[in-house]
Amino acid sequence: MLLLPLHARSEDAVEPLVGWRYLTAWEVNLWALVPILVSVGLYLWGVARLRRRGDKWPVYRTLSWLMGMTWIAVAAFSFLGVYDNVLFWVHMVQHMILTMVVGVHIAQSAPVTLALRALPRRPRGWLLAVLHSWVARVLLFPPLTTLVMIGYPFLLYMTDLYAMTMRNDWMHDLLHVWMVYAGVTFFVPIMGVDPLPNKLPYPLRFFLVLLAMPGHAFIGVTIMGATRLIAEDWYLAFNRDWGISPMRDQMWAGGILWATGDLTMLTVLTALGINWFKDSQKEARRIDRALDREEELEAQRLRQVWQAASGYETGGATATVGQQDAVVAAREVAPAEVATHEPDDEAPQDNEATAGQPREGHH
Repeated sequence: MLLLPLHARSEDAVEPLVGWRYLTAWEVNLWALVPILVSVGLYLWGVARLRRRGDKWPVYRTLSWLMGMTWIAVAAFSFLGVYDNVLFWVHMVQHMILTMVVGVHIAQSAPVTLALRALPRRPRGWLLAVLHSWVARVLLFPPLTTLVMIGYPFLLYMTDLYAMTMRNDWMHDLLHVWMVYAGVTFFVPIMGVDPLPNKLPYPLRFFLVLLAMPGHAFIGVTIMGATRLIAEDWYLAFNRDWGISPMRDQMWAGGILWATGDLTMLTVLTALGINWFKDSQKEARRIDRALDREEELEAQRLRQVWQAASGYETGGATATVGQQDAVVAAREVAPAEVATHEPDDEAPQDNEATAGQPREGHH
């Protein structure tokens, strides 16, 4: 088990990535393992706290969180983490897992909602203050996170920044953290499960996903068609006599970026469509219940009018001319209202879930 971030360098004796090496090349980094285990433990503590007080938490959300943490471990410790400095296509698989796969799983697991329901009052207040802060509004502003998702691969691979992350171990590890951050901040507002300061309607979510898709396709095709190697000096210094050539390695990397990016976005679009349909069905049922309540209240009002009219006829009291006219008018109007009353198609909408009032999304 490594206590410091160590990555392959050209002077190292790198074992060829062939055969069983794909399954046996594991190096566990304690600096990455501890945060993963702490994250898993905190999430499971929150679920257990809800269950102890009789509240339910969807099993699939717990599984989504566990899958997200597992994918982080695979990307960091398996052959993907061992050879990400040696082969460009391995780095790209790692890149797409950390950004796309992990981002979607964390967004679906609703960690903010779980925290708001499980934390004691004071820590919950602190979390609400963070969610309502201007920092959260900026960092989770959907147009900004979409721009980051589209733009950072261009900045990384079309400049010398990528070569710098190869030469510096800490920059390399920070790049992995950045990839997870970029994916989570993009997909959390898109999936819309957690209560956030910037709640998006479904059409805008579709638009942002469709806007991000061509970006990955373009940078992927650009890498595939490049005639010069990215981080050329770094990769050629290994002087490999195994595996595919450096140029073919780069072509594979570009193809992986293109294909997996579009595939992930199409999967997200499908999930959004399903969630939109479910939420629309739920909204329709809510409107029906509201209309039923309105009709019941109207019926009660009409019954009171008739009771007042009946009381006037049987009471024998001396009524004023105005009271007599009101009763006669009520008797004439009430049946007409019963016959012509139709439910209002525009029932008031529920307020969206806010950070102070988290509610579980239907997915």
